[in-house]
Amino acid sequence: MEEKFITAVDLGSSKIALLVAKAVDDNIQMLFYKEWPSAGIRNGMVSNPTRVADVLRKALEEAQAELQIEILQVVVNLPKYGVKQQTAEATLERTNPDECITQEEVDNIKDMAKESYPLDDPDNEQLYAAIVQSFSDDESFQLGEDEIVGEMGRVLKGNFKLLIGRKSAIRGLDLLFKSLGLAISKEYFPPCTIQKAVLSEEEMENGVALIDFGGGATSLSIYRNSILRHYSAIPFGGKVVTSDIKTECQVSNNLAENIKLAYGACIPDMLATLDEKIIQIEDLDIEDYKQIPVKYLSEIITAREKEIIDAILYEIYRNGYSLKLRSGIVITGGGAQMTNLANMLREISGYNVRVAGPRHLFTFEECPQVHSPSATNAIGMALAALADSRVRSSLEKPRRETVRKPNKVAPPVVEENAEVEEQVTVGTPPETSEFNPEKHSGTRKKGWWKKFGNVIGSMYDGLAEENNEKNN
Repeated sequence: MEEKFITAVDLGSSKIALLVAKAVDDNIQMLFYKEWPSAGIRNGMVSNPTRVADVLRKALEEAQAELQIEILQVVVNLPKYGVKQQTAEATLERTNPDECITQEEVDNIKDMAKESYPLDDPDNEQLYAAIVQSFSDDESFQLGEDEIVGEMGRVLKGNFKLLIGRKSAIRGLDLLFKSLGLAISKEYFPPCTIQKAVLSEEEMENGVALIDFGGGATSLSIYRNSILRHYSAIPFGGKVVTSDIKTECQVSNNLAENIKLAYGACIPDMLATLDEKIIQIEDLDIEDYKQIPVKYLSEIITAREKEIIDAILYEIYRNGYSLKLRSGIVITGGGAQMTNLANMLREISGYNVRVAGPRHLFTFEECPQVHSPSATNAIGMALAALADSRVRSSLEKPRRETVRKPNKVAPPVVEENAEVEEQVTVGTPPETSEFNPEKHSGTRKKGWWKKFGNVIGSMYDGLAEENNEKNN
């Protein structure tokens, strides 16, 4: 039996999580999972490696002491925000056209699409992921990866969706783990791994929107025919909700976060008798106390969560997927645990909504806390790393290795008419001129997109102005 250990580090704006998993053949076991308050991370990107290292060093020491192991390398997540999409095509002229196309050739063309794509700004940009949309050969088109393997042809072509992010994010990770004396075994972009932890094959096949409610960003990943078709993110999440509570209730940031976790809920009218409760906060320094009605707290939270939901639903509509989500919406991440959030999303959108923690693909008796929506990113990375034979065990010392590549590969080129889908940038409202409410009037929740054309631009301006003020 072969044992493989994987250590996954989830670097978030609100929390830093450390997960250790072990696989013995096909049996996967989660051995350790714990979260710590984040520091030095902004919108999912390492902005202060020294502060992050202070938190992560304690996490590593605790995990190693509890498990009696030495962690030498890790897998880690790339930031969710600040990513744009482009469409490209890569071509492989096969040297052995009389033989069937192999999985190795498919893997090679995917690697080449990622490594040789000509970036617009190579000094500041890096390709985070190349997602295969379809394959084709001499005679067949629009084939999936499982269909193209075994075909015959002189030429193998792949159509890709490229996700391009900031190179500074990679540099921040390198500095962080170099200071800790750890090697990065692999960097994962969350939309490429998180679905392994939360979505079923049926959901991904029929069309589903996965919304990850994080602390610093909220992301949207749309899967259809079991392929990631669209990705976008906005730089607002649970930390903005906490900031609203802090400002409106005039309390400290830590206290606002604790109040949110203990009493936070959406939709004040659904609080039943809880809306009559009063939170009393004593201030021993001035011998006084503050009272916060739970209903008022819910009104603060509901206003901000509704803005985030509206922005995400607008992204679904703007990119043409409002009628293609047969499996509805799945929400995950720490922010997805907010009481009544799923009900509010269901009421606004008309979709079926499911709150998702990790699927039962492993045993976790050692750490039951791993079965939480906030752990899905770390679980997704661990499952992807365990399935990837190129990712070594986290207990092994790093070593150099060479990867054989095909001799004749044409670099991927952007299609002439390819649409460039770029994530919403802070301060730049999305175009609203393409709205045609009459075209879809009678589908889903009637009129939910109609109001977006009027309010989404001003909403983005307001959020951007507020975010800039806080950053300054």
